[in-house]
Amino acid sequence: MPVIEPVGATIVGVTHHLADVNDTQLHYVRAGTGGSPILLVHGWPESWWAFRKLIPLLAGTHQVIAVDLRGFGDSGHGEGDYSETTSAQDLHHLVDHLGLGPVHFTCQDISGPLGFRFAATHPEDLLSFTGVETTLAGFGLEKLLDVNAGGSWHNAFLAAPGIPQLLLSGHERHLIEWAYGMMTGIPGSVTEADLDEFTRTYEGPDGWRGTSGLYQSAFADHGATRALAESRPLTIPVLSVEAFSAPMTEQTMRQVSAGDISAACLEGVGHLIAQEAPEALASALLDFIARVEEN
Repeated sequence: MPVIEPVGATIVGVTHHLADVNDTQLHYVRAGTGGSPILLVHGWPESWWAFRKLIPLLAGTHQVIAVDLRGFGDSGHGEGDYSETTSAQDLHHLVDHLGLGPVHFTCQDISGPLGFRFAATHPEDLLSFTGVETTLAGFGLEKLLDVNAGGSWHNAFLAAPGIPQLLLSGHERHLIEWAYGMMTGIPGSVTEADLDEFTRTYEGPDGWRGTSGLYQSAFADHGATRALAESRPLTIPVLSVEAFSAPMTEQTMRQVSAGDISAACLEGVGHLIAQEAPEALASALLDFIARVEEN
């Protein structure tokens, strides 16, 4: 696919690309030329830049693709549907568009629900599934959305139609700084320059469309994810990666999978594992993928 000049920050060893798929344009980066493909999908408030430290650790032995979801990063932010169902379809179309064949798939945070939907509805696209610090509606996410159960206010705020666009214009950096301060467990793992890059991708009147769509989907699930898990549980190998302080991902993965489950629980890190502990995450991923490919 044609290489483009990066609009924002970049790292050595990656190329930037655009793909027109499913009525949107997805921005993604690629690294590595050999080995099986690994597809990385960010959470919130992130973009592909969340994997800036992880990509070089994987690209020595694998092809690595990190994508900006629709409405995030440098992907399309125009009019359209930003639900998790549509974003899941985007991933299917991207895999097909790139001719990757089945991929080792990794998602984190709020991309977990769309990642599970992608895996459940298009199992032929995946060799394995890794969920990092994530859960699903019907399996624990609703507790994180409920302020009365210890959830954070920002979930409902971001899901309120039109409110993020109305109130955050010109103040994007304030919310992003608050979020990283709340989520990060290792001081210095996210720099001011990193925050500048994330802020750049959320600026503008359409910068919150992807965020709003995914959070609205979480509140509007109404049992759809549980029904999908019951009818189409994951049968591919699954890896759960989470911080020691919040063992929710493994519990979720065990409920939505009918196959093999591996788990890694990392001490001393916060929610943003790919940014805070890239070496530990890379080691867990590469060990898991090696076991999958041996069988």
